[in-house]
Amino acid sequence: MPRWCFPRIVSLFIALAALAALAACSFGPSVPAPVISPQSEFPPPPPPPPGPAPVATTPLTTPGAVKVALLLPLSGPNAGLGKAMLDAAQLALFTTGSDRLTLVPRDTHGTPGGAADAARSAVADGAKLILGPLLAGEVEAVKPIAEDAHLNVIAFSTATQLAGGNVFLMGFLPHDEAVREVSFAGQRGLKRFAALLPNSPYGHLMADALRGAAEAAGGTVTQVEYFDPRAPDTATAVQHLIGAPTPGGLGPNPANPPASVGFDALLLPEGGPLLKQLAAQLKQAGVDTRQVRLLGSGLWDDPSIVGDPALFGGWFAASPPDARRDFRNRYENAYHSAPPRLASLAFDSAALAGVLVQNGGDRPFSREAILNPNGFTGVDGLFRFSDAGLVQRGLAVLQVGPEGDTVVSPAPQSFAAF
Repeated sequence: MPRWCFPRIVSLFIALAALAALAACSFGPSVPAPVISPQSEFPPPPPPPPGPAPVATTPLTTPGAVKVALLLPLSGPNAGLGKAMLDAAQLALFTTGSDRLTLVPRDTHGTPGGAADAARSAVADGAKLILGPLLAGEVEAVKPIAEDAHLNVIAFSTATQLAGGNVFLMGFLPHDEAVREVSFAGQRGLKRFAALLPNSPYGHLMADALRGAAEAAGGTVTQVEYFDPRAPDTATAVQHLIGAPTPGGLGPNPANPPASVGFDALLLPEGGPLLKQLAAQLKQAGVDTRQVRLLGSGLWDDPSIVGDPALFGGWFAASPPDARRDFRNRYENAYHSAPPRLASLAFDSAALAGVLVQNGGDRPFSREAILNPNGFTGVDGLFRFSDAGLVQRGLAVLQVGPEGDTVVSPAPQSFAAF
């Protein structure tokens, strides 16, 4: 039997510290006293011992410990990501010595059927909360099983249609990113927004988020252009966005030069090679990023685009970088590889379970406990859940530059201003 099939004890002592102790924590900013009770902040883990975290090869139980299921694709196409997320949760083993939480990993195989079987196994093993699964189809399969068992689910998906009831989504939501950066742009005097988006559910979701965020910021959306993400070239969409090309090819229309485009900021929520291609085509077409501010998304939080001059000056919303950098360094020290972006979700969700166990009394994972309006602070910064089951994050705004990304608007330290 594979070693990950056995439950492991993950010690996650996450105390609600006094404000003086909170100020000393390096994972996230200190949290000033809100109106009601202070937020829970995850303390910085001590440096892990050399080598990867040890994995139990036999079932381990501790008297009085509460079992929490962790459903991940530990086999199948996403096995690498699933294993990294499990490693991130195991990293909490080295944070402190509490034994009040027992983590019960289960393999979903990356399929709805596998996720359903994993959930049934975890329920039969006495789990009181489910962390994961990862994919929308898996979450949909797990939801009724958890509901019948009266368990809440903190999933890693971004499929907002599945949130609500007993399901809370921990994944990074594009809506939050658009709202944060558009609000910041509005504060800087930018009022006319446009977007160049993939013709996909994600692209249309970002368009809706942009319209709502622009209206809230007192601005307008003057243009939205979609491109086929499967097409080898996106030049046509760029041409439509800025006006017809000159006879010589992609370039500004003399009758409508780039300086007179009808927007002050352009939302470009892509990443990787496609982002580089779009940025280069916009620059070739004469779009001056000193006059038109490029706005990105969490997909810009990618080392592969650092140093691309076509993106210099662009803004994107993301988790506060310092605590996440600290987490990445600790993960690399433990496992000798860089964590994938989603690994931090597993760490924060496991740490959240520790907070709830420590402070939740007889019903640590109740809906009321999860919906703490003051939220929590983890390696991805400030977060809380709405009544609709959607995560709300306190994001920073970063600016792309020659030396890397710099924070131009820090993440909020509490939800008092939300």
